[in-house]
Amino acid sequence: MLGNVTSLRTIELAYNPFAPSQFPPELGNLTNLETLWLSMCNLVGSIPLNIEKLSRLTNFDVSNNRLVGSIPSTIFQLNSIVQIELYNNSLTGFLPSGWSNLTRLRRFDVSTNKLNGTIPDELCELSLESLNLFENQFEGLFPESIAKSANLYELKLFSNRFSGSLPSELGKNSALQYLDVSYNKFSGKIPESLCEMGALEDLIMIYNSFSGSIPASLGNCRSLRRVRFRGNQLYGEVPTEFWSLPQVYLLDLFGNAFSGNISHMISGAKNMSNLQISRNKLSGVIPSEVGKLKNLVEFSASHNELTGEIPGTLVHLGQLGTLDLSFNELSGEIPLGIHTMKQLSELNLANNGFSGKIPDEIGTLPVLNYLDLSGNYFSGEIPLSLQSLKLNKLNLSNNRLSGTVPAFFDKGVYSNSFLGNPSLCQGVAGLCTAKSGGNRERYLWVLRAIYTIAGFVFLVGIAMFIWRYQKFKKIKKGITISKWTSFHKLGFSELEIPDGLDEANVIGNGASGRVYKAVLSNGEAVAVKKLWERSVKDETGFGALESDKDEFEMEVETLGKIRHKNIVRLWCCCDTGDSKLLVYEYMPNGSLGDLLHSCKAKLLDWPLRFKIALDAAEGLSYLHHDCVPPIVHRDVKSNNILLDGEFGAKISDFGVAKIVKAASKGGAESMSVIAGSCGYIAPEYAYTLHVNEKSDIYSFGVVILELVTGRRPVGPEFGEKDLATWVRTTLNEKGVDQLLDPNLNSTFKEHICKVLDIGLCCLNHIPANRPSMRRVVKMLQESFPYNVPGMVNKNGKLLPYFFPKSV
Repeated sequence: MLGNVTSLRTIELAYNPFAPSQFPPELGNLTNLETLWLSMCNLVGSIPLNIEKLSRLTNFDVSNNRLVGSIPSTIFQLNSIVQIELYNNSLTGFLPSGWSNLTRLRRFDVSTNKLNGTIPDELCELSLESLNLFENQFEGLFPESIAKSANLYELKLFSNRFSGSLPSELGKNSALQYLDVSYNKFSGKIPESLCEMGALEDLIMIYNSFSGSIPASLGNCRSLRRVRFRGNQLYGEVPTEFWSLPQVYLLDLFGNAFSGNISHMISGAKNMSNLQISRNKLSGVIPSEVGKLKNLVEFSASHNELTGEIPGTLVHLGQLGTLDLSFNELSGEIPLGIHTMKQLSELNLANNGFSGKIPDEIGTLPVLNYLDLSGNYFSGEIPLSLQSLKLNKLNLSNNRLSGTVPAFFDKGVYSNSFLGNPSLCQGVAGLCTAKSGGNRERYLWVLRAIYTIAGFVFLVGIAMFIWRYQKFKKIKKGITISKWTSFHKLGFSELEIPDGLDEANVIGNGASGRVYKAVLSNGEAVAVKKLWERSVKDETGFGALESDKDEFEMEVETLGKIRHKNIVRLWCCCDTGDSKLLVYEYMPNGSLGDLLHSCKAKLLDWPLRFKIALDAAEGLSYLHHDCVPPIVHRDVKSNNILLDGEFGAKISDFGVAKIVKAASKGGAESMSVIAGSCGYIAPEYAYTLHVNEKSDIYSFGVVILELVTGRRPVGPEFGEKDLATWVRTTLNEKGVDQLLDPNLNSTFKEHICKVLDIGLCCLNHIPANRPSMRRVVKMLQESFPYNVPGMVNKNGKLLPYFFPKSV
């Protein structure tokens, strides 16, 4: 027995997927134990009270398990302890009192749990080196005493509810390297002393309420590499020296009130790869020295007060992928030589004062997929070369363009791309006529207008007659809506919905129902899901019980209240008596699965696939972490990730499985309704028959594998196995090159591999060891390849079609 080996000093069993088990009670007999490392061992239950008997223990690591309950106060009997690692469990309650007994404690990590309350002063009075409390529910003021530690190099507090100011002397007494206090309610000024020891590398403070200006002392902090002040209330001029810090590769000042100019000293920031300064009050010209930042992959400076012309030196930025200067007061012409910017994927110059012709050379940019030049004074004809671009978004509206729209763009998807150009002809050639004077010409135009209006009125009358007749027929047939529940302000009537329920309008079938595309009288389209009629009656032949109907209505109401940019909106719910209709926003580009597994897969380059993955992750994270109660999707798959007109991804069918279940109490329930779809089902379902957030995370991991490999989750090439098993086997036996979709550019290989690793984390056989969706979002964001030594090679940087909003 383990308890009899009393001389044992070290137990290192980490990363072994044992069967779920609690701490063995005989562990308390190992009084000579110094190291107990049981990370990712599938531990369940609580931390045992007899932990106090291990008085010689120096390293206690039980992270990445399924531990619950509170941290026992008996832990304070471990007088020799140096490191306590409890992160990524489900611990609850407050941090107990008694930390002053642990005088040797240097590293303490309880991140990603469910702990709450305030932080004890006595914990922060220890000589800590590293303190990680992120992703909990801690609140209140953070103790000033943490600033007195002479050893502190790492302090990560993000995603809690802390308030008040940061300790005023933080960084004064220790060589602080990593500070992340994002997503809290901190306020007040940024402490002057953060980099007093000259060691600070990461300064992350996004989405708080910090105010005041950037301390001048940070302008001398030459160790800084990552700076993020996004989403605060900072103001004043950015210190001149702050622009030129030589090691900084990410400078994020987005969403503050900074003023003044961009300093010409920015040329000293040799490692800068991401410069995000949008939504401030910066003024003056863009200095030509920006063109010397050879590693720059994103320059976003929209919604400022910048003036002057675009410096010609910017065309020398061969790695630049995103250039967003929209909503400023810039003028002049687009500089010559833009064709040399081979990595440019997004060009947004909207709402400025640019003029001149649109250069033909824009059409030669090989990876450009986002072009917005709207709201300027561009003139002349639209270059025919633009037809060769593979654009996800094109907007040339509200300019002074003339001539005819190139034939390639004469499609519905570009119908709003050219509005507000009075001299531009859009449509069939020959509709453009020269202007001429004379009374006869005016008279003819008046006649044409009269006939046009009369014809329009006549057609409207005919349409109204047909609509009323169809309504009458449907009422006669009994297709009437007995109950109508809307969740948004609608521009249509419930009487229009049954008109779209025609077999010719079917756009999809699923486990929960059939989907129709219904075109409304206002010209807009909606997607109508008609739930399968198996839910109408129970096995006795009678209708569903009243309580079951109430549950159905409550489920629908919960889904209808959800508002998130990455979740398909549920407009309303209709009850026709015999069936339930869910009316959603229509997504013109269909599902990710249909696009990825068709001949159109080549349209999905890696930057776009990454954007889709991150969009979908943010949608799922919202369902899991920001809805009360949390919503489990139950059927995450590529066919339930829909794409809007700009290929933005939105989660669909969330909770529909539960809705169908609620509507079908007493009747048969489809396996796919409850557990998901073939190839996406988490392995634990086979023996637990239980679905939770971790099931969704496993399914999302399969979606990532689809994006990386281009393969379906199941297929004949896998035999009796599935995509997840095939990836693991192939990765071990043949290497990653045999996995990657051949449609993907090898330039992105390094980043693809990082995302693949994240997908494999989601596929962990032990549910407790899968990261939360909130963690997955952060992992995806942090995978974005900045120009950092050891992180991205010179030729392997990701084209920044999309840069995450927060890291």
